[in-house]
Amino acid sequence: MMKLRDTRILLLLLTITLFAFLQSAAAQDSVEFLNGVNMQGKIIEIRKDAKEFDFETKIASRSITKTYPYSTVHAVTIKGKRFVLTPKVETAANKDSSSDSNGGPSRSRAEVLALIESVGSQPPDWLESTPLNHPPTLELDWPLNADGPWDESRNVGQYIWGRVNPNESRWRSGIKLVHQCIDLHATNPSLLNRDMEKLGDMYFTLLQDYPRAAYWLQKKGATVSNRTGIYLAECYWRLGNKDMALGLLKAPQLHLDAIKLLGDMGEIDSALRVTQSYKNTGLFNEAFLNAGDALRGAGRLEEAIEYYQAILDRNQARNEEYRKRYTARAAGAIEAIKLFDQADVAKVKDGTYTDSSTGYNGPVKVQVTVADSKITDVRVTKHTEKQFYAAISDTTGQIKRTQGVRKIDGTSGATITSQAIIHASARALAQGAR
Repeated sequence: MMKLRDTRILLLLLTITLFAFLQSAAAQDSVEFLNGVNMQGKIIEIRKDAKEFDFETKIASRSITKTYPYSTVHAVTIKGKRFVLTPKVETAANKDSSSDSNGGPSRSRAEVLALIESVGSQPPDWLESTPLNHPPTLELDWPLNADGPWDESRNVGQYIWGRVNPNESRWRSGIKLVHQCIDLHATNPSLLNRDMEKLGDMYFTLLQDYPRAAYWLQKKGATVSNRTGIYLAECYWRLGNKDMALGLLKAPQLHLDAIKLLGDMGEIDSALRVTQSYKNTGLFNEAFLNAGDALRGAGRLEEAIEYYQAILDRNQARNEEYRKRYTARAAGAIEAIKLFDQADVAKVKDGTYTDSSTGYNGPVKVQVTVADSKITDVRVTKHTEKQFYAAISDTTGQIKRTQGVRKIDGTSGATITSQAIIHASARALAQGAR
């Protein structure tokens, strides 16, 4: 039996251990960034003249030290004492970014770049706790050019395309996988550039995490002659600086996705000029669909129909499958426009309505619920899309927020799926027209 003296010694040791633990926990410093992100760690050095400090934090088992300027930080807490470095001002620039250009935030170039650096340079809070669940046969050397037949259990790029993108439950683990590849390829510039571009692409298309997408696309040096460069321009716009986006889009050669982005930003004439540059190319159908969508979003419905009709009139594509796909989309868009009046929720009886439209891989079925002359629920109930990215949640959310189908920005990267949802929703609502 333990003696009284031994019990007291044990209690004393436990008390000392607990006190040391609490002291250690209390010693953790913290940083509150202007964008709302909070980090725990240790402030290593403060340089008041340069208005910056070094901060050490742990990511997984690794300690990472970075330098942060005062201009990106609202406050720091050092040894329990809190100091405000940059006061917050209640303007739109301090609020979260809106996904459209009407009433969204307005940020200076310096503010946008600071936001991208402060958020993008840090992993999201879920990254460490997200398990890697890729096949053990996956070859993480991931060559630029895959050899042999398609193999999603061996090639990282093919695994992301075939198993990550179509499965929302794997999006975060897929992003973590690419972070791991970046660490592995740190000494190989060509592989590293590819990894950074893929990571920016995934943050953009899967999560609509614009600061992190922009961070990695900037590091890669994405150009607007490619799709990811258009994504970078859209990030600047979504984060609150349209001029930064337009500055990128002044390049002489633009990827056709610029048509959609310019349309979303209200630059319709510029969008149509880009469209004309694709008129006599094999990308005619995609360009004219984007132009029609831009005109429809701007309320220029007759002009939109003309662009969609041009696709039906030409009735050509690289093969029969694509011809059917493009003409179905154009016809569906024209039908949706003609149903706009009937699809006005103020004229729709309460009830739940279901219809479908043609997506990339087949029909996309949508269910819309109306109660008290309001759209209370929009959901995709069935689809066979593979690369739908954020289109399902984003487009249905926009329809519900805007209470209609007229002014919806198709989700970048998954425009076909997004437009199918819009068309199917218009058809569904029209069923209940009074």
